[in-house]
Amino acid sequence: MAIDYTVIVVYLAGMLAMGWWGMRRAKSKSEFLVAGRRLGPAMYSGTMAAIVLGGASTIGGVGLGYQYGLSGAWMVVTIGLGLLALSVFFSARIARLKVYTVSEMLDLRYGGRAGVISGVVMWAYTLMLAVTSTIAYATIFDVLFDMNRTLAIVLGGSIVVAYSTLGGMWSITLTDMVQFVVKTVGVLLLLLPIAVVKAGGFSEMKAELPTEYFDPLGIGGETIFTYVLIYTFGMLIGQDIWQRVFTARSDRTAKWGGTVAGTYCLAYAVAGAVIGTAARVLYPKLGSADDAFATIVKDELPVGVRGLVLAAALAAVMSTSSGALIACATVANNDIWSRLRGAVRADAEAHDEVKGNRAFILLMGLAVIGTAIALNNVVEALTVAYNLLVGGLLVPILGGLLWRRGTVQGALASVVVGGVAVITLMATHGILANEPVYYGLLSSLAAYIAVSLMTRPTDAAVLAAWRERLAGRAPELVSEPVPAPQ
Repeated sequence: MAIDYTVIVVYLAGMLAMGWWGMRRAKSKSEFLVAGRRLGPAMYSGTMAAIVLGGASTIGGVGLGYQYGLSGAWMVVTIGLGLLALSVFFSARIARLKVYTVSEMLDLRYGGRAGVISGVVMWAYTLMLAVTSTIAYATIFDVLFDMNRTLAIVLGGSIVVAYSTLGGMWSITLTDMVQFVVKTVGVLLLLLPIAVVKAGGFSEMKAELPTEYFDPLGIGGETIFTYVLIYTFGMLIGQDIWQRVFTARSDRTAKWGGTVAGTYCLAYAVAGAVIGTAARVLYPKLGSADDAFATIVKDELPVGVRGLVLAAALAAVMSTSSGALIACATVANNDIWSRLRGAVRADAEAHDEVKGNRAFILLMGLAVIGTAIALNNVVEALTVAYNLLVGGLLVPILGGLLWRRGTVQGALASVVVGGVAVITLMATHGILANEPVYYGLLSSLAAYIAVSLMTRPTDAAVLAAWRERLAGRAPELVSEPVPAPQ
C-alpha cells in the first residue's frame, strides 16, 4: 500500500498548496466568493461537474448500482437533468443578476424582507450538505488507513476547511478542476473498464444476475419521481449551485458550460451503476450496498491505480464539501449576520469583506466537523436538507423568475408554510418518507398563489429594477474593480 499512500498524500498536499495559491488571488469580495465572475467555459464546466458529483454520487451511486442494477443510475441522472434544466432555462438570467446569494435574488425580485427567512432555510440546507460530505471521509480513510471514524472526519474536514478558508472560491475552483480530472481518470477511465472485465464482461454479468438488474426502471417509478422532486428541483435553487453560476464570465458561459457539465453527469451516472452491478457479481453478499465501491477498489485494482481511484473518491467528497462550505458561510455572513446587524459596507471596505467571509468559512467549517462527528446517518441528514430546500424555497424562487404577480407576502407564506409542512410530515411519517416533500411542495405552492393574489402586486419600480437586473443592465449590489483576465 506504500505507493497508494504516496498517491493520496501527494494529492492532499496539492489541495493545500492550491489553497495557498488561491489566497494570493482573492483580494476582493467578488474574487473570494465568486472567483471574480471570470471563469471561462472549460473551468466553469469542470468545477460545476465537480461540485454536483460528490460522495453521494460516487460511493452512493455505486451502492445503488449494487442494489438495483442499471436503474441505480437514476439518482445521479436526476442530478444531471436538474443541472441541464438550470443551464438551459435559467442560468443566463441568474448570471446577469450579479448577486452573491439566492436570498439577494429574492430581495431584488420582491422588494426586500424575504432575505433573512429564506437565508435561514438555505443555511440549514448548505450546512447539512457539507456535513454529509464530511461524514463520507470516514468511509474512504477507513479503507486507506484503517482509521478511527472521528479522526478521519477531523483530518478530511480540516484539509477542506484550510484551503477553502485561505483562498475562498479561487482555491475551491482550482482544487475542483484537479478533482474533476482525477474523478474522470479514476472512475470513468480506470475503475469502470476494470470492474467490467473483472466481472467477466456484460454477457457474464447478465448470466449471473436477475433480469431486473438490467431493467432501466427496475428501481421503481415512485422512487424515480421522488428523485426528480428532490434532486432535479434541488439543482435549480441550491446556493451551492447558484454560487458556481455566479462565477461564469458571461451568461453564454453559464448556459453552455453548464450544459456540458450536465451531460457529463449523465455519463457518470451510468458508470456508477455499471460499476455497482459488476460489484454485485464479484461480491454478492456484502453487508451494505455502500461498501461496494470501497470493496471493489481495495480487492480488484492494482497498486498505484488503487491509490488514484481512492483519490478520485476523495476528490468527489471534497469538491461537494468545499462548495457546500463556502455556500453555507456566504449565506450565514451575507444573508443572516449582516442583515441582523444592519451592516452596509462601502466599496472601500471590500478587503475587510474578505476577512469577514474568511472568518465565517472557518467558523462554519468547525461547526460542520463537529456536527459530522455527532451524526451517523448520511442518508437521513441529506434527505432533511433537500426536503427543506425543495419544500420551502423552490416555489418562491421559481415563482419569482416565472410569475410576475408573485408578491413578497406570497413568498414569505410559501417559505413558512412549506417549511412547517415538511418538518411536521418528517416527524409524523419518518424522515425517509416521500410524503414530506410531496405535500410540503404542494402546500408551499398553494400558499404562494393564494397569498400573492390576495395582496397588492409588487411595486412597479421594484419590478422595473428587477427587469433591468435580469437584462444585465444594472451594476452589482456592491461594485468592485475586476482585474483583467491573465
